Formats: sequence, C-alpha cells, structure tokens
Amino acid sequence: MLEADDAKTAFGRATTDGVSDDGEVSAGGHPLFRDVPSTVGFKKLRKRLLREMRETIDRFAMVRPGTRWLVAISGGKDSYALLALLHDLKWRGLLPVDLLACNLDQGQPNFPKHVLPEWLSAHGIAHRIEYRDTYSIVTDTLPQGATYCSLCSRLRRGNLYRIAREEGCEALVLGHHRDDCLETFFMNLLHGGRLSAMPAKLVNDEGDLFVLRPLIQSAESDLERFATAMRFPIIPCDLCGSQDGLQRNLTKQMLDDIEARYPGRKSVMMRALSNVRPGHLVDPALFDFSGLSLTSEGPNA
Repeated sequence: MLEADDAKTAFGRATTDGVSDDGEVSAGGHPLFRDVPSTVGFKKLRKRLLREMRETIDRFAMVRPGTRWLVAISGGKDSYALLALLHDLKWRGLLPVDLLACNLDQGQPNFPKHVLPEWLSAHGIAHRIEYRDTYSIVTDTLPQGATYCSLCSRLRRGNLYRIAREEGCEALVLGHHRDDCLETFFMNLLHGGRLSAMPAKLVNDEGDLFVLRPLIQSAESDLERFATAMRFPIIPCDLCGSQDGLQRNLTKQMLDDIEARYPGRKSVMMRALSNVRPGHLVDPALFDFSGLSLTSEGPNA
C-alpha cells in the first residue's frame, strides 16, 4: 500500500483512459455514461465536476489505495451524481479504492423500493440495500409539525456507520455540495452563534471511520443539470423534504437571492471558508491575542 503522500501524488498525477491531468474528458468511462448527451455543454459540465471532485479528493488527502468506501445513495440528485462521478474516476484508474453503494430504506410511506436496486443492478454497481424503519421512530418521537431533519439525520448516520463497519469500509462518502456547506455556515452563524460549516473530511466520534464529501466544491445547480442530463430516476423525500418553512429552506432562499443579485457570490463565500484569518476574528481560544507584542517603542519613546 502506498504511503499517504505517495498516494496523494499518484492520484493527482494520474492520466488514463480519457481524462488528462487538467481534467479533460474524452469519450468513454463507466457504463453509466454509455448513453450520455454528446453536447459540448454536457462535456464541459462533466469535466468541471470531475475536476472539482479530483481537486477536493487530492486537497484533503482522502485516498488511501486499497481501502473501501461506503457511498450513501438516497435516490436524490446529489447522491446519484456522487456515485456516478466516483465510478467515472474509478473506471479511468483515477480512484484506487473499492466502492460499495448503500441505500438505507427508512420506511417512508410510498417509497418505491424497486427503483434503486434495479438501477444499481442494471449498471453493474455493487450495492447493499438496508431496511430500518426510522420513519416511525421520528414521527412517533416528535410532535406533529416539528422539524424532522435533525433526528432523521442522526438515525440515518448511525445506521450508515454500522453498515460501513460491517462491510469493512474505511469511509462513509456523502453527497453534500457547496450550497449545503454555505447553508450550514449561515445557519450556524445566524442561529447557532458560531463559525462552522461542513468539512470535506472528518473522523466520526468513535474515531474509526472517515466521513468524506468529495462534492463540497461543486454547485448544486451544476449537479441538478448533471442529474437531469444523466436521467437519474430521482426519488423524492416524503419526510423532511415534505415540510415547509424549515430554517435551511429559508437560508437557501437567502443565498439564492444574494446569488441572483450578485452573480458569483457563492463562489466567493466558499473561497472565504478556505481563507480564514484567526487574528482578524475575536476568539482568544483560536488566536493568542495576549501574546501580541510591539516591535518598537513608538514615536514617543
């Protein structure tokens, strides 16, 4: 197995089967891409998403060759895109890890149980479908009208951690993107009183699994266009996705309004999260303000 630095270099320099080191994409790839649009627009979109994913994986040293990743797939556009792009990289020899797709069927009413197994099998994608009725736990625990997202997410994450351990996976891979990261940052800023967002890579509380977000630099609008062009069989969420007036929805609307008024602001805000100046904030636990000293006595010395 390669050492971490060697693996990072090998991943960053790989050029094989139609993807150049600058992210250029030619025809070919995983069977998922067999019938994709041949338009210039789609090729550019695919190239951009692959480049962003490769840069994120490289920058945050996500790859340890020979390990296994559990890729969570909900049936939404983001997780479909995550799975497709990861398999595109792996097919081209640019991602030396094993991938196992996993859908956690949480028991939502009217959930079309056949869609994901049939789609995954049709495209030759290794997968595991797990049934756990967390829907009843959420609805029985919380009063009617309450926000389900937090409890639902905790229950889902706990089950995915368990499955990752059972399957011998080193990492759980999630489809959160740039807009999710910015929404989380502003929710914490405006409602939580803290500066924090979604990291691209973290270790779970138990310390035995990585949580990876390779799409963290990618725009939701790009992923939506990609999912539409790929004709993924999208499954809507009938739990939190059906609730109106959530704080995250309001935050999303705020950011979308800013982007509409000032195009490109989301990209600028995302860059800001990678350009932190601790000494220009007001947290003495983060910066040693008491240790500051003058370099001269001043003009009146």
